[in-house]
Amino acid sequence: MIITGGLGENLPVAGPVLASIDVEWSKNYRVKNGNVPFCFSIMWFALPAQPVKLTEVTWNYTSLYVEVAEETQDLIRVANKVFGQVLDTATVVTGHQLSSDLATLINAAQQPVPHLHAMRELWHGRRAVRATPLLDTRYDVGHLLTGTSRRLVDVCTELALDVTQPELRNTSMTALHRKWLISGNIEARERITVLNLRHSLSTALVALLSGKHVTAGEVNVNHLLSQHLTGTYAWLNSPTFTDLL
Repeated sequence: MIITGGLGENLPVAGPVLASIDVEWSKNYRVKNGNVPFCFSIMWFALPAQPVKLTEVTWNYTSLYVEVAEETQDLIRVANKVFGQVLDTATVVTGHQLSSDLATLINAAQQPVPHLHAMRELWHGRRAVRATPLLDTRYDVGHLLTGTSRRLVDVCTELALDVTQPELRNTSMTALHRKWLISGNIEARERITVLNLRHSLSTALVALLSGKHVTAGEVNVNHLLSQHLTGTYAWLNSPTFTDLL
């Protein structure tokens, strides 16, 4: 597997932490459990003691991507381990329609995944207590919005978060992932990885706004990615990406 950002050693070491999760998978709804996860990321944010600007929050990340399709079970095994770390460490957990991400991992698993099941139970019970440790930015941030769409890109746009996705220009995630598996095209893999990280980052920013940990304001999320991931992915230096900055 391709692992960037480490598997937890870059966690904020002091104070409360927000963890933001996003999973990507190849979609096949014609067969039972036909969705196959191939990439996921978690971003860890140190929750500020007082509200700060969106651009001032500090974060680290974990990103995994399969090198070959046969690594699917390895990816799920590591996801179970890292999600267990999230459960043990994070003060707040967030995702955008996280139930679908968890279901995809669980349904594809050929091994016990207790931490994934525990995370799903946390999702289902997130409204049962007043101080829930889990917030889903698709279902739980309506108080911030006036529009009806709950797609992540539309939620972000309404909150002045620019989440333009150049990775999918003239292509699709399925096509890019196939290109990586068949030909080993690194740019294809990096495009999806950056797309996945943008999902995790923008989800976290929405959750931070919901919890009033940050102050609202216009933010170019691609600029935040570029700043934080300098030297990690060649795709970030491509004209297609840098034109957005």
